[in-house]
Amino acid sequence: MSANDKSQMHALAQAVRAAAHPVPDRHGANFYATDPELQSLLALYLPADLLAHLQPYLQRMGELAGGRVDELAGIADRNPPTLEHRSRAGQDSQRIIKHPAYEELERIAYGEFGLQAISHREDMLGWSGKLPPIVKYALTFLFVQSEFGLCCPLSMTDSLTRTLKKYGTPELVDKYLPQLLSLDWENQAQGAMFMTEQAAGSDIANTLTMAAPQADGSWLLTGDKWFCSNPDAEFAMVLARVEGGAPGLKGISLFLLPRSLDDGSTNRYRIVRLKDKLGTKSMASGEIRMDGAVAYLVGEQGRGFVQMADMVNNSRLSNGVRSAGMMRRAVAEAEFIAHERIAFGKRLEQMPLMQRQLDKLRVPAEQARTMVFQTAQTLMRSDAGQPDAYALLRILTPLIKFRACRDARKVTGDAMEVRGGCGYIEEWSDPRLVRDAHLGSIWEGTSNIVALDVIRAIKREGSLPVLQQYLRGLLDHARLVPGYRHALEDALARASTLADRAAQDGGEVLARQAATALYNCTTAIAMAWEAAQTGSNERLRLSQLVLLHRVLPRDPLDDAAAVPAQWLE
Repeated sequence: MSANDKSQMHALAQAVRAAAHPVPDRHGANFYATDPELQSLLALYLPADLLAHLQPYLQRMGELAGGRVDELAGIADRNPPTLEHRSRAGQDSQRIIKHPAYEELERIAYGEFGLQAISHREDMLGWSGKLPPIVKYALTFLFVQSEFGLCCPLSMTDSLTRTLKKYGTPELVDKYLPQLLSLDWENQAQGAMFMTEQAAGSDIANTLTMAAPQADGSWLLTGDKWFCSNPDAEFAMVLARVEGGAPGLKGISLFLLPRSLDDGSTNRYRIVRLKDKLGTKSMASGEIRMDGAVAYLVGEQGRGFVQMADMVNNSRLSNGVRSAGMMRRAVAEAEFIAHERIAFGKRLEQMPLMQRQLDKLRVPAEQARTMVFQTAQTLMRSDAGQPDAYALLRILTPLIKFRACRDARKVTGDAMEVRGGCGYIEEWSDPRLVRDAHLGSIWEGTSNIVALDVIRAIKREGSLPVLQQYLRGLLDHARLVPGYRHALEDALARASTLADRAAQDGGEVLARQAATALYNCTTAIAMAWEAAQTGSNERLRLSQLVLLHRVLPRDPLDDAAAVPAQWLE
């Protein structure tokens, strides 16, 4: 057979394949088994015996995320919850009616995997002893690739439990913690956070909800909360101003608000209405009006903002994980389409512009994934009381919340374009990813607030020199060629100088620029370290693209796009 005949047969085979599968569909793929990069990083960050033990759980979650969870998420998104104010007999009895698809998602996340309890029990997933945070975040990373909405209640339940354990009285912990940590689906309790008010968005000092002390040690809360996700949760952490207390933040305290009272009656607060949101439609968010609702003081009176900040920071990390997961889903879908779709006799992935477009998606997605592992590892060290770990955590957490959540909005939108017209159709995952991604940079602090929190960590915790020392340690173990190591060191020095300026009086205007610079330098260095440990040339290439395209200055009219030769020698 001549070369021409072979070429014609190959073209015919491609045409037949394209006709049989005109729209590539990745549904049914195992999101863990088809992600070798995740497998490689887990082998780097987790002990070998633990990773071996977790394989069935990771495979199971990957299978569910690519199949049943994806199906349920689509159904729940199209059938959002509704609020019933009265029973059919006319009783004033509120309840949120959730679609069965959402309830099945709850059973998977809360019941089968116990994602809300992994951080707080020592008997999870068949493992004896406390599992490191990376386990919870890896499973969440897989789950959120298909369902974002439910991850909010999961995160709030986890964070509320952490805050209650840390600041609650022994009596309060003994009374309510068992419900939060129960693995029995019928007895499990979910958590929420009621903080936002119309007059007090990011400025908590403007909180108007009032708390009045009672003789039995409880408090009565009165006021409105404007944006409350998971509003029918069994417990909520609430910020309120103590009657007669100090003005400003010093008058704000933290309270635990149970949905049901000891006598079985419903506490005195109402869900006024549910929000009609752009995304996370599967999960209810509402407005709450408290009219003498019974609550219990958590921690020290007057330090509510400080204590709530601990809960918020934990949620911010979860937000970054969720954004990383959504970016991974978007990139994986784009890569699958580019591999399967044939146009003009070639696979899309063979075309130079598509190759460039895919790299633009991969770079921020892999930055976020690296940041998830780095921050989760630091959280474990901080909880263990290791020196400087808390200061490092205090800057890594707002960095991932700020940048990964912003990047997710662009990555999900640009990945939609790879699918073409079908990407705009609600039958596919793309529109849901785009809608949900926009919430990440709003929840738990908008971008400006979180960028300023990076600067606050530098000023109050001394986090910048700790970060610099940590990254130099990674460089020492990255085995890089001198040219690329020098480029990374120089970029880190310049980013640190910018962050120092942002921390000076009048430097707040530089907060976003400085936070972005620190995030990009941190991820470029950490990815280079990961590449050295795993032997991944691809991860090193992505690290270099981070530095080249997201850190260093470039002339938009210059056609040079190659990695400098001195980085490779």
